Amino acid sequence: MTTLLQQAFTEAAKRSTQEQDLLASRLLAELAAEDAFDQTIAGSGDKLGRLAREAIEEHRAGKTEALDPERL
Repeated sequence: MTTLLQQAFTEAAKRSTQEQDLLASRLLAELAAEDAFDQTIAGSGDKLGRLAREAIEEHRAGKTEALDPERL
């Protein structure tokens, strides 16, 4: 465990039981969300590759135009 995480847990331990449970719930939800995001990204490689190939083909076929930041 890192020093910073240990410090956070030490501070959290000073809180009421109710606040500790709230912090724990938030941390667990954040970790679950990160895991879900990682799994989604890991499973999208084929789709992203296909989209990239399509974009390159469209560009080579002259179906794209230069991005003008002034028109955004």
